[in-house]
Amino acid sequence: RHQSFDNWGGLSSFSGFDNFYGVDNFSGEVSDQVVVEQQEEVVCQAVSIEVVQQKLLVLQEMAKQIISEQVCEVETQTVVFQQFLSSCSHFSSDLLRTSGHQVGYDSAIVSHHGSFYNADESLSTYDLGFSGSDVGKNIVVPSGSNWNSATSPASVGNAFNAALGATSSSSS
Repeated sequence: RHQSFDNWGGLSSFSGFDNFYGVDNFSGEVSDQVVVEQQEEVVCQAVSIEVVQQKLLVLQEMAKQIISEQVCEVETQTVVFQQFLSSCSHFSSDLLRTSGHQVGYDSAIVSHHGSFYNADESLSTYDLGFSGSDVGKNIVVPSGSNWNSATSPASVGNAFNAALGATSSSSS
């Protein structure tokens, strides 16, 4: 049995925590994907790596804003951030093609990006109407990557290991 965080430590901010992904699925590991047909094919479009890094940094800082402005108990901030990091890390096994999942994203979840902020640019506080168990039900798989089943497992593995090496050397 996995750790339950519902009302963990007697803190009311943990009330209902396990309902999001489920008590036995702390970080929302998706077991099944449902790939949806698109009206128009979604094709990978190469842009400057700096543009990609900028967008990912915005998402990172938005996560910090959401946690620091909308979760007041530090224990809950800590657990929900670890849950976020862990859930993001599942994408690595998709990229490595070891999860059995295709590389894509849930378009129904992504469609809520415009609901993060109110007109005055403050964070919205309303329920977006989905749970973590909904992720994976509307997967869009962009075409056009350079994946080659003969050579990419090794080259992507090398890239992954190089990135891990850079991570560990920068944190020491």
